[in-house]
Amino acid sequence: MNEFLAYVKRVFLEKYVCFEGRANRKEFWYSFLFNFIISTLIGFIPGKGGLIATIVWSLAVLLPTLGVGARRLHDINKSGWLLLIALIPLIGEIILIIWWIKEGDKADNNYGPVPEEIKVD
Repeated sequence: MNEFLAYVKRVFLEKYVCFEGRANRKEFWYSFLFNFIISTLIGFIPGKGGLIATIVWSLAVLLPTLGVGARRLHDINKSGWLLLIALIPLIGEIILIIWWIKEGDKADNNYGPVPEEIKVD
């Protein structure tokens, strides 16, 4: 649980609008899981309050989500601009998911050194 929170903190607080460098799979998928859980909980809020909360949350996490997505693509030596492939219905999302699942480069690449793992005791 501490590792999960450490990665979430890195994405949503420390690297809020960072589009440079690389993000490992844990950093990306833990932030995805956190965003999914919070979005699901917000979905249970009834009425206009739920709509407002959804809009506020979506805007609050837009930049860090795009940033970690771009950094994840950098980890497999692909440009962050390839996030735009998501605009192609269905096929674009499938391609991105496959790339995000793929193991990152084990050595330095065009986007920087191998991302650090967070070690929590």
